[in-house]
Amino acid sequence: MKAGNKSYNTQEDIPEIIPIFPLSAALLLPGAHMPMNIFEPRYLSLIDDAIRGDRLVGMIQPSFEDGETEDTSNLCAVGCIGRITAIQEAGDGRYLLNLSGICRFRIVSEQKPKNGYRRCKVKLFVEDLLEDSDASSGVDRDELLSTFKAYLDANDMEADWEGVSAASTEMLVNTLAMMSPYGPAEKQALLEAPDLRTRAQTLIAITEFALAKDTEDSGVTLQ
Repeated sequence: MKAGNKSYNTQEDIPEIIPIFPLSAALLLPGAHMPMNIFEPRYLSLIDDAIRGDRLVGMIQPSFEDGETEDTSNLCAVGCIGRITAIQEAGDGRYLLNLSGICRFRIVSEQKPKNGYRRCKVKLFVEDLLEDSDASSGVDRDELLSTFKAYLDANDMEADWEGVSAASTEMLVNTLAMMSPYGPAEKQALLEAPDLRTRAQTLIAITEFALAKDTEDSGVTLQ
């Protein structure tokens, strides 16, 4: 897996302990890109430390329960490591940056915080680092496109279909998964899908459910 100027081929290329950025309903996938707007002091410190080091950030969803805060909440079991491949100072204290997804991880244990941000010891999904020429095998690209187009049409949303059509199947699945307007549970299911085919099938199923719910809520009866 290559991200920016750096290639990640084995688990030795990634440190065992990584800084964690908890963000609900955010989904980063290997090989995909996530733009970010960083303004909270602790995460500005995280980015400063990452830039001085290996430029890696672990994106993960918090698992909030009643009475919990960002500092005390549990974290979902699985997240994704990204490399900072572009960064810009906004002039008002914020960072605007791009994270390039490298590899999913599973939390082993939480470590002592550093400069206010959380850190975790992680175990990698090493298969994400390997190039797989058959990754898109079994993905029904036409069904995925038609289902997602139906959802966009139903919600008066538009997409750059020329650009979508030109994308590789792997990029298509991961980009649609990341841009999909679904909640934390759905995003986590997409992240934890064991392979691209399962992720595509999961995305289709979630989208069909959302379409059916929209139809039910509108009182429209399909003949």
